[in-house]
Amino acid sequence: MDRRTPARRTPARRTPAGQTGARQTGARQTPSPSAQPPQPPQPPPGTAARRSRRAWRWLAGLLFAVLLVVVGARLTWSWLDPLGERIVDRSGPVLLRSMQDLSRFEAATGDFQVVVDLEKDAAFLPDAIKGSRTLFIGAGRVDAYVDFSGLPKGAVTVSPDRSAVTVRLPHAELEKANLDNKRSYVFAQQRGLFDRISDLLSSSPRDQQELYLLAERKISEAAAASDLRDRADKNTRAMLEGMLKSLGFTTVVIDHAAKP
Repeated sequence: MDRRTPARRTPARRTPAGQTGARQTGARQTPSPSAQPPQPPQPPPGTAARRSRRAWRWLAGLLFAVLLVVVGARLTWSWLDPLGERIVDRSGPVLLRSMQDLSRFEAATGDFQVVVDLEKDAAFLPDAIKGSRTLFIGAGRVDAYVDFSGLPKGAVTVSPDRSAVTVRLPHAELEKANLDNKRSYVFAQQRGLFDRISDLLSSSPRDQQELYLLAERKISEAAAASDLRDRADKNTRAMLEGMLKSLGFTTVVIDHAAKP
């Protein structure tokens, strides 16, 4: 009687789900094309807005700090003033040399302005090398007055009944032109190379003085050619008539000497 040995069963190995068939067939498993890659974690909502506000706060703080530094530096500079000038007046006392009594009536005044165009050229050199041209604005006034100090004894004649009076006056005279330093200035100036070098080496105000004198002379000539003296004679006559009539004279005659 033949004895048959039972066949041994080999237990099947357990494999992860989805890989049993692959191991049985001996092929590698390929990932499915429909599988999605893992996504990075998303920040919570509102994070970008908070970062933007924080950036603006830092920027505002930085600008405020810069403003404080600039204002502080400005105040410190103005308080220390390292480049400032200090004016020291060492002038002596004013000396009164003389006094003079005036017996004249300031009857009129004229305000004048002149543009002085002074040009200096060299004979054989161009203006860029040697020469200058200056425009100077001169403003001043000229007073017209009547001097009563030189009246003779018979200059005033009163009638016997003291109702009429006759006054013989000289014509008005012109005072010297008085240039106003605040309104007089150099408007423009062109200088050659040699003139610039000469001005750097010299501190003499000769050119300015020449301009002032020339402006005064021109203003005096303009005042003499104007009707300033006639206006002064008219004002003097009106002043004397009003004063004498207030003293009780009914007839006032003002005679002027012949014009020089």
